[in-house]
Amino acid sequence: MDRETHSVADDILVALKDGVATVTLNRPRKRNAIHLAMWRDLETIFLDLSNDPNVRVAILTGAGGNFCAGADISEFGEVRSDAESGRIYEHATEAATIAIRDFPLPTIAAVSGYGVGGGCGIALACDFRVGDPSTRMGIPAARLGIVYSALDCGLLYRAVGLARAKRVLFTGRYFPVDQCIGMGLVDHALAGDALAGAREMADEFVANAPLSLRGSKFVLEALDAHQVAAKEKSILALIDAALESADYQEGSRAFLEKRSPVFVRH
Repeated sequence: MDRETHSVADDILVALKDGVATVTLNRPRKRNAIHLAMWRDLETIFLDLSNDPNVRVAILTGAGGNFCAGADISEFGEVRSDAESGRIYEHATEAATIAIRDFPLPTIAAVSGYGVGGGCGIALACDFRVGDPSTRMGIPAARLGIVYSALDCGLLYRAVGLARAKRVLFTGRYFPVDQCIGMGLVDHALAGDALAGAREMADEFVANAPLSLRGSKFVLEALDAHQVAAKEKSILALIDAALESADYQEGSRAFLEKRSPVFVRH
């Protein structure tokens, strides 16, 4: 079921078409900087999408030629002025990041223009990042006197490795797309628009079995977190559910009949 919804006074737009949910940060005059209410809404949006049987892939992008310039620093004097308010603010940003990271199906960040600071963080929370010639990514924490959380540092470390993570954080630089590719901040770059590339990637995922996508992501994340033993029962349950599904039967029939399968199970 295709649809479009708005939130936080239209600062975030959500559209669903052909199984692909596109979440668009919509403050182009602020380079899509995220204010506190938007952080909270991002969490809600991704949690809701994770329970929507019509969604198979989620794309996160920004309006007006930029992905996201990070947190809206102009409100820091009010909402992040000391340690106590800072903890409240960090709780909201981490909850949003975790909701994106733990989304059970594939996520793609379409990073045109600036994807910096908190914008870089939410892009790193996605499974894939697609860029284009305009892409600039980095984390200016060292220039703001901020220490990033273990969650954000962990996502950066996972993507680029220890030495490159230190380079990103110690320099506070914004890296052009070719350097982003070299470091692992961006997985794929196009000569055209990042969003077009993200949609092309999403279309390839949507054609495959949702239960397989969900199960594969769960297993790979468990491996990365060294939690396979702790999550063994959940992994086996996902394997069994897939084998008992109509989609497994459909996939087998389609292979033998040399046709494209039509998967329905979420």
